[in-house]
Amino acid sequence: MSVSTKKFVIVLLSLFLGINTFQAHAALPFSVGGEELPSLAPVLEQATPAVVNISVAGTKVSQQQLPELFKYFFGPEGNPGNAEQERPFQGLGSGVVVDAKKGYVITNYHVIHEADEIVVTLKDGRTFEAEVLGSDRHTDIALLQIEADELVDIKLADSDELRVGDFTVAIGNPFGLGQTVTSGIVSALGRSGLNIENLENFIQTDAAINSGNSGGALINLRGELIGINTAIIAPNGGNIGIGFAIPSNMVRNLADQIIEFGEVRRGVLGVTGGELNSDLAKAFGTDSQHGAFVNQVMQGSAADKAGIEPGDIIIAVDDKKVKSFAELRAKIGTMGAGKTIKIGAIRDGKPIDFKVTLQQAEEQNINAKVMHPALEGASLSSTGKDADISGVRVNKVARNSKAFANGLEEGDIIIGINKIRITSIADLRALLETEPKVLAVNIQRGDENLYRIIQ
Repeated sequence: MSVSTKKFVIVLLSLFLGINTFQAHAALPFSVGGEELPSLAPVLEQATPAVVNISVAGTKVSQQQLPELFKYFFGPEGNPGNAEQERPFQGLGSGVVVDAKKGYVITNYHVIHEADEIVVTLKDGRTFEAEVLGSDRHTDIALLQIEADELVDIKLADSDELRVGDFTVAIGNPFGLGQTVTSGIVSALGRSGLNIENLENFIQTDAAINSGNSGGALINLRGELIGINTAIIAPNGGNIGIGFAIPSNMVRNLADQIIEFGEVRRGVLGVTGGELNSDLAKAFGTDSQHGAFVNQVMQGSAADKAGIEPGDIIIAVDDKKVKSFAELRAKIGTMGAGKTIKIGAIRDGKPIDFKVTLQQAEEQNINAKVMHPALEGASLSSTGKDADISGVRVNKVARNSKAFANGLEEGDIIIGINKIRITSIADLRALLETEPKVLAVNIQRGDENLYRIIQ
């Protein structure tokens, strides 16, 4: 957890306690004296089977500072004064089934981070081990997959259509109690600057959400997913009616990238700037009080190639309003590299549009262990289409890990498996799902082409 400048405690909503869960039910009357009463029950009967409980277990490695004297026992190079200490942990959270046929489940990155075991429990009591298809720390999103029949999924709404005052319903697993439903309204939109995530564009709601609700659903009165619950402001550690959810449009963009590429290929516009205020608006000849003021355009960037200039005020992305630079950054950062979008701006007091093809941000690292046990300890990323050699780059290899023992080195580029060419993380993941346990890994190491056999 972290503490904001206003001394509010912002709590990520997973719960790391060993609690036995149980199912809670509440029945509402549909009529009194023959008169029908309004109820959320029909909507919830359709939506709640798509919300799952998630339990995780694993081991966290922490650094323990040792007294100066111990350096002499380990040697100046063998131990610099710190010792690694492994500590087991357990955690509880929530998730949402977004594709029943393929078993895709969305949750928060912080719910499954460092977990060695992930178990998904459905509303009907069935349990399944889950595989991590991909995750993104900067937006706190992870995509899991389970193999299960008769799943129920939930439709994603267009979160850009939300208005302050719209009714909301939160579904999740608070404090490990089992599936719980609360209701409220959209309290605010486009919340940022909370230092919870790197890319923030939160829906704020007063629907009661607590620890354990992380990764759970925030839905509208049509039963559609409008957000993934992720954090609360909690001065005393409990709910006070200020909760935050990641908008469904951001979730959709990120999940689509993970499904297609096996990773998030973050788009980059290539501008820096800040929030538009009344003084800037007056100086640049506009009556608009909302937008993203551009103070610098990076040479050779997507914005530069499209003709965006310093002093432009960006007010829309794909004809949807942008209220702040933080919102612009979050929207662009969750769109895929290579995507062509329409940027609406104001220049010299007049509207102007740009067609922009987003460039790719720095590669995101993938923990190779989720794809094959023999790759444990390696951090991988796609090289990208513009690289001299297309493949999967080995960014780091932990010493004494399985990947290290199998001969992988930092800087290697994996270009094939069992004589089958690969060009991306997605290719590698697909091959590892179908190939035998013994793998001949074709590696480009500098000018040398070689094979490493792993099993």
